[in-house]
Amino acid sequence: MAFVTSMNIVGSGLTAEQLRLDVISENITNINTTRTEAGGAYRRKMVVFQSESGRNGFRRAMAAAAKASNRGYEKAGGVRVADIVEDPTDLPITFDPTNPDADEQGYVEMPNVTLVKEITDAMAATQAYSANVTAFNTLKSVIAKSLEIGR
Repeated sequence: MAFVTSMNIVGSGLTAEQLRLDVISENITNINTTRTEAGGAYRRKMVVFQSESGRNGFRRAMAAAAKASNRGYEKAGGVRVADIVEDPTDLPITFDPTNPDADEQGYVEMPNVTLVKEITDAMAATQAYSANVTAFNTLKSVIAKSLEIGR
């Protein structure tokens, strides 16, 4: 059953990074959005990850040595998306009197999305996703080899 637990852990990483890439795509899509349903310019969104504690060989060994319970740590670990939050940084202001969202002086609040930052975050998310795929493929190889032992 350790293989299933490992798959769940890797799967949680794949899911979290996919959501992170989706949020980054939304940010890039709205890089010029000056009007939202909530009012004002679009605010950059960020994904907050939280670790899921799970089985831990060291924790289990310490609990056994102390003759204590390991109850509550039976589930698989991994990562989960705790929240999607808006970036609180100030919205940049641009002079564009032709924009319909401009104020009386001709200034428009623009989204606080920076393309370079979004591309950097996308590259990091892609690398993390790729690392999880590599871990999954390694796990598949280990499972295949262990099944060959039984032959």
